[in-house]
Amino acid sequence: MTRLCQFGAGRIGQIHAANVAGAGASLAYVVDVNAAAAAALAARHGARVADADSALADPSVDAVVIASSTDTHADLIERAARAGKAIFCEKPVDLSMERVERCVAAVRAAGVPVLMGFNRRFDPSFAALRRSIQAGAVGKVELVQITSRDPSPPPPEYVRVSGGLFRDMMIHDLDMARFLLGEEPAEVFATASCLVDPRIAAAGDVDTALVTLRTESGRLCQISNSRRAAYGYDQRIEVHGELGMLQAGNRVGTTVVASTAQGVVADKPLHFFLERYAEAYRAELAHFLDVVAGRAAPLVGIEDGRRALQLAEAANESLRLGRAVKA
Repeated sequence: MTRLCQFGAGRIGQIHAANVAGAGASLAYVVDVNAAAAAALAARHGARVADADSALADPSVDAVVIASSTDTHADLIERAARAGKAIFCEKPVDLSMERVERCVAAVRAAGVPVLMGFNRRFDPSFAALRRSIQAGAVGKVELVQITSRDPSPPPPEYVRVSGGLFRDMMIHDLDMARFLLGEEPAEVFATASCLVDPRIAAAGDVDTALVTLRTESGRLCQISNSRRAAYGYDQRIEVHGELGMLQAGNRVGTTVVASTAQGVVADKPLHFFLERYAEAYRAELAHFLDVVAGRAAPLVGIEDGRRALQLAEAANESLRLGRAVKA
């Protein structure tokens, strides 16, 4: 049985720990600066609370799950790599490109597999959409549209440490654009406003943004982000090609539609990302266990994490300069 150490006992850490157990692996250690949270999660899954050095020194630990705060990711990746452990890390690697480059070099030197937590690649609908593209269902891809809108904005204190909308929220969509376009973006143009919460502007960020990506051959992707959607968590993709169009829509509570003289009523989209992407998180963890066992290569590796952050940085630069920039 694969034995794992998990860093982070917060909201997303609780999801991953449950999925470890559900996939038939063993959670050996939980490491978190919050001792009470670590103890509670460890007790729930039969694990032990430990410090990072002790957990990484245990030869029976095959792999690590890094679900701690962003500012710990790069250091923990490097330490786990030196210890020879397979690594699953939530996005991003870091908020600094220079730090990411050093981390990538350390992983290459250690030769360990790294799976980055771009969970949307594992969503059943989005994954099926990509398979259809690869099977030629719409021929050559010409235009991709990605809509990603949160139900409500995060608190200002989170915004101040998040790295900003492009590096925190849109980074998932930038990775999805690469996943679907079939070519690397060569040019980025960003425009953004603060329309939802003036406290976000006071924290130095935006809450509403559009980004256009263009590949060398001219394929286009437009990403729409908002920190507010009154109707729920809005996650949609449309891919237009020479032979037609593919769409992946929102997940809803039920597919029941009530049609009466007063109107037609259906369920709203699921309200939060933990609900919307529950299946994706399970599939992501199962894939990581296949990676640890040598049955698969990481679908989204540390190089993909580096590239997604590079695109987010390009979007920030484009917004600052008011023009398109090289990706």
